[in-house]
Amino acid sequence: MRAMCRPRRIRIRKHKTMTRTYFGTDGIRGQANSEPMTAEVALKVGMAAGLQFKNGGHRHQVVIAKDTRLSGYLLEPALTAGFISVGMDVLLLGPLPTPAVAMLTRSMRADLGVMISASHNPYEDNGIKLFGPDGGKLSDEVEQEIEARIKQDISAGRVAPDKLGRARRIDDARGRYIEFVKQSFPRQLRLDGLTIVMDCANGAAYHIGPVVLRELGAKVVALGVEPDGFNINRDCGSTRPEAMCAKVREVGADLGIALDGDADRVLICDEHGEMIDGDQMLALLAVHWQETGQLRGAGIVATQMSNLALEQYLQAKGIALHRAAVGDRYVLEGMREQGCNLGGEQSGHIIMRDYTTTGDGLIAALQVLAVMLTRGEKLSICGRPFTPMPQILKNVLLTGSDPLAEQKVQAAIAAAQARLNGSGRVYVRKSGTEPRVRVMVEGESRDAIEQEAEQLCKIIEAA
Repeated sequence: MRAMCRPRRIRIRKHKTMTRTYFGTDGIRGQANSEPMTAEVALKVGMAAGLQFKNGGHRHQVVIAKDTRLSGYLLEPALTAGFISVGMDVLLLGPLPTPAVAMLTRSMRADLGVMISASHNPYEDNGIKLFGPDGGKLSDEVEQEIEARIKQDISAGRVAPDKLGRARRIDDARGRYIEFVKQSFPRQLRLDGLTIVMDCANGAAYHIGPVVLRELGAKVVALGVEPDGFNINRDCGSTRPEAMCAKVREVGADLGIALDGDADRVLICDEHGEMIDGDQMLALLAVHWQETGQLRGAGIVATQMSNLALEQYLQAKGIALHRAAVGDRYVLEGMREQGCNLGGEQSGHIIMRDYTTTGDGLIAALQVLAVMLTRGEKLSICGRPFTPMPQILKNVLLTGSDPLAEQKVQAAIAAAQARLNGSGRVYVRKSGTEPRVRVMVEGESRDAIEQEAEQLCKIIEAA
């Protein structure tokens, strides 16, 4: 066993000189056809991002994909027009998962990748996620430079008529990604004999997910594979996994896999329909990778939301857990800083740098399956390496100014942490994707943390 590593908080550098109007923790997001998710803003984003990434005299290219929301038809042509107007060629991929955009941006040598999706949000919302030529999400600094361009008059960036970009569809994008995902699964393993319920959330992986599992040998019972523009994430997928769990019990499946709307996160249930979250997946993969010599760097990276019991479990195995700010791109920053190849979030964003540059729900599920098959154990046996500490998560709707800037709120948070007396944690933050304050309290006594969470929510609501 390796020497014990002390976990530490990763310091994420953030730009301090400019207020962020458009970008949150995962691109730009909001209600479709309302600011900032309008065709006008999308056009400006295309122009600004295109100008940001034009460098050199070559023909510049951007790849664009989307999930299954109706509003994708609004935003895709607006973004396309913006890029074309500044001289970038546009490669249209159609409905594809977010991690497919990251992969294809790299493999097609594009200068930029764009995903039109609001991830796990309902269909009324949509978003724009940007990827650099390395397939990684953009840093805060680059996003703020793009935002500055959006706010300025960028008409000078328009090119002459003979320099306009072109747009064309890439017909085999789906097949390219399917092969990429399958290559992440050990060649000596197959899924023959397994019955798997797969819930694709009526989202971007509605066709790809079942195909991958079937081509690897599994019998697939597919849910959430009939998108109509309105039903993405509705009572299905990783945010509402009850249907998947019920179907696993109904058909006697070996496990269930639930993706979110853009398939960058995944949650799994065992053969009894009992859930396995991102923290448990991280623990399972970290220890297995350590045993097989695949784990690299100074442990793994998770966020402030990951359960304290995960940290304690990994420490006992000689694996450090480093905590980053909430958001998968901050996890990736931490992984680069620490030289780690495994990281993720409790919500099911799992990043494996040996395979991907962002969270990939399908690849994460296949890696869990590989551990299960290698050990010859059911998920109910191997899928929960530790017992989570009781944890309460609550949301407070934001209706006005920032309550976390109030001294009485900060004093209440400090007092709650003090009352836990080192046996638990309090973490309060503003959501980067919704107008809400997230309140997390964990500790040894569920009654105690429930009381602390309720009291904090009341103070925040009154601020």
